[in-house]
Amino acid sequence: MIFSSFSFILFFLALLSIYSQAKTTQQRAAILLAGSILFYASWEPIYLLLLGLSLFVNHRLYLGILRHRRRFILVAGIVFNLLVLGAFKYIGLFVETGLWLARLLGFEVAVSRPEWANWVLPLGISFFTFQMLSALIDAYRGDWRREVDFREWCLYVTFFPQLIAGPIVRSKELFDQIENLQPLSSENLRVGAAIFAGGLLKKAVFADNLAPLVDRLYSHPEQLDFAISWLATTAFGLQIYLDFSGYSEMALGLGWMLGVQLPRNFKYPYISRNFSEFWTRWHITLSQWLRDYLYIPLGGSRCSLPRTYTNLMITMLLGGLWHGAGWTFVFWGFLHGIYLVVYHRMAAAYGAIGMNSEEGVGRFVSWLGLPLTFVLTSFTWVFFRALSFTDAWTISGAMLGLASPGDDIVAVRLFEIVLVGFTFLLVMAEPFLVGFLQKRGIEWWWTKIPFPVRGVVYASFTLLIVVLGGYTQKFIYFDF
Repeated sequence: MIFSSFSFILFFLALLSIYSQAKTTQQRAAILLAGSILFYASWEPIYLLLLGLSLFVNHRLYLGILRHRRRFILVAGIVFNLLVLGAFKYIGLFVETGLWLARLLGFEVAVSRPEWANWVLPLGISFFTFQMLSALIDAYRGDWRREVDFREWCLYVTFFPQLIAGPIVRSKELFDQIENLQPLSSENLRVGAAIFAGGLLKKAVFADNLAPLVDRLYSHPEQLDFAISWLATTAFGLQIYLDFSGYSEMALGLGWMLGVQLPRNFKYPYISRNFSEFWTRWHITLSQWLRDYLYIPLGGSRCSLPRTYTNLMITMLLGGLWHGAGWTFVFWGFLHGIYLVVYHRMAAAYGAIGMNSEEGVGRFVSWLGLPLTFVLTSFTWVFFRALSFTDAWTISGAMLGLASPGDDIVAVRLFEIVLVGFTFLLVMAEPFLVGFLQKRGIEWWWTKIPFPVRGVVYASFTLLIVVLGGYTQKFIYFDF
């Protein structure tokens, strides 16, 4: 069930109806857990076995760490989770890379990976694995040291708004809320419905209508010239932002309606003026996870400059690999790592001559970073979206003006160009529009309307979006 589908909306309304009848926190937790399991089973029921095994083993490890605080228990937990992730997500990449190396060394081996290495990726495995890893590490560090029963543990991991594609929630952010689930309130329903509707608008109206254009252009990389290649990549950059931030806002809205506040995952990343800022605005919970559990343990920025830059590169390479079982994703992470290293070098140099201030020349240089960051980020999306390195090199070559497709250029309609341009302007104006509305207090008059009337408006708006949008498109991050 996709959040933007009729089936999910009916499922959620039914769940709300049942949830509203619960009298105790325990009953509310049981209803949410049952609903979350049903939600996951609607995708691929067989993987409930994997999810259940992972939940059981990690809960035992979590309790073991709390009671004994032995390092080997934490190591066992890390190894177990990485083995599960490697077996179900990366086995195909490992086999394919092994076959390539064997052919390179002159051995006669199969040209393509065997069928057994092509199994369907369990939905949400990267997200729920990282979420359980963070709980184990936090317990060992002492950041969170409260025992929870198996039901609470299962709900912490499987809470359906964030189960499939995040946000990645820390134990201290969710366990207390699970323990104190409150009855439904009109205020939470109002705020949550508004957040959900905004995310649905991003996903169903904009991201899903950009998808056919992106798919068509990226399926003909050899037919792209300079202008069309930039159009394709800009369209994908907008699509993935609107798709993923739309999902995240829908997840936040669903949680809010149920009285659970999930962390924000996006904060207008395309207005970033440098790459360090970009990673504080894009996929925030993953960025924080990589920072706290990988970059800082490696030494962070407390080391020598070469070591600091090495830590950055390792973090971004593994961040790229987390996104997908392909070397194109690793290269995407590599490019972002290079960008971050170059930025930190330049920031240090500018600081030495006083150009990193927000006044005079420093302010001009800072704002010049906005279009530069957007352009360079767009260039990296080629390797994120392309199906192979061959396609990625072809498209990136076209973006650099090195392609000569001749007369065989893929056709693009005027409407599609207008759609990309209009969407780009909306995305760039989004933070300023939101800020303007908040300053003017535009919400005030809306809160004076009786809640039942507002409920009808929200329901009608949601129905209109689902009908008008391309709601059959799954979320891009479901593949990760």
